[in-house]
Amino acid sequence: MTETATAGEKTETVDEFAARARTWLADNMPPIDPDDPPFSVRAEAASWERAKELQKRLYEGGFAGICFPREYGGLGLDYAYQRAFDAECRAYEMPLILNTPSFTICSATILDMGSEEQKRARISAAIRGEEILVQLLSEPNGGSDLAGVITRADRHGDRWIINGAKTWSTSAFAGDYGLMLARTDWTVPKHQGLTMFLVPLDAPGITMRRIKEVNGNEEFCEEFFDGLELGDDAVVGEVNDGWTVASRQLFHERRAVGGGSEFASGTGAENASEMPPNHVALAEATGQGDDPRVQDLAGRALVRRLVKDHLIEHVFRGVSDGSLPPTSGTLIRLFHAETTELEIDTALTIAGTAGVVDDGNGLLDVGVRYLSRQTGSLGGGTSEMARNVIGERILGFPREFAADRGVPFNEVKRNKS
Repeated sequence: MTETATAGEKTETVDEFAARARTWLADNMPPIDPDDPPFSVRAEAASWERAKELQKRLYEGGFAGICFPREYGGLGLDYAYQRAFDAECRAYEMPLILNTPSFTICSATILDMGSEEQKRARISAAIRGEEILVQLLSEPNGGSDLAGVITRADRHGDRWIINGAKTWSTSAFAGDYGLMLARTDWTVPKHQGLTMFLVPLDAPGITMRRIKEVNGNEEFCEEFFDGLELGDDAVVGEVNDGWTVASRQLFHERRAVGGGSEFASGTGAENASEMPPNHVALAEATGQGDDPRVQDLAGRALVRRLVKDHLIEHVFRGVSDGSLPPTSGTLIRLFHAETTELEIDTALTIAGTAGVVDDGNGLLDVGVRYLSRQTGSLGGGTSEMARNVIGERILGFPREFAADRGVPFNEVKRNKS
């Protein structure tokens, strides 16, 4: 290979980098069975402490933040090096829950849009395994209309005073800082009066609560801001230009959800719900291994996943070389959601009643997993929103009508009940 990297005084090819990583991993990281890995429970604080411990090992060993610039704590290497490392680390325990949203979304957004001080402080701390970054975007009445946020930031002297609420914040309880979108000007159309803030989550004026989902999980949180005070150093990008920052954040989120980010710290399923169902084993367990219909269902799901893997590579390369627009990451996001739904639906179809009745056969997990099958269709905006992005910003179709387009936000009619 022609790519090279500098490690100390030595210039390394990708192959040499991979060989060095192979030796270091064997000596320093806990080995696992990649086909039966241990999983992190995102709702448990212990999982995040373990992830930070593993991230610190990577940093001390010189294998953290491979694609982040050196001046912000990374190695400043090409994606080829990250892919080589990913291939080597599959058989070792990695801090995978730090990938989303801390590295692939939040750190990536700060890298693109943050101040020099924010980059040096927050990205470096995340790479060292000292801090976790989360998103504070969705609101109780906001749905997928992110630009319609009503959490407000009012200027008082040299301070910003934040009041409002956010919800469905992924793993916010484990975070140290959050990227929060707030409204700073109500007299202009909704996309123009927003500002992004980098919020310390231990600051006075923030109340956080866990949200319990239908499957019993408590990963998501809601936050209430009551007189939270921030300085100008918390602003990411420019005041009233928060939509530019949010758009870049969504770009990174849609790539991350589908598995197409170069900023991940290792690769693989971080929890059991991310593992593709073993449809063949499920068919055998239910006595349907020789059923042609079941074989066809399992085959369709497998082919879909293989196509998704190739799509990730195609879109990443296309965006990198300019042959595809940056919004093409939405293709990965949508295909990932539809693939996940197909896989879960197929698993429940094969399991039948065994997937919803606990008779001690261990198949009830199929039914429980079905309860959260649409998670991928909601994260980063709904799949319907993703189709709009693909149609309007990739294929060039006319934009959908919006009654509030160009209307000052304080004149937009909203439900007051």
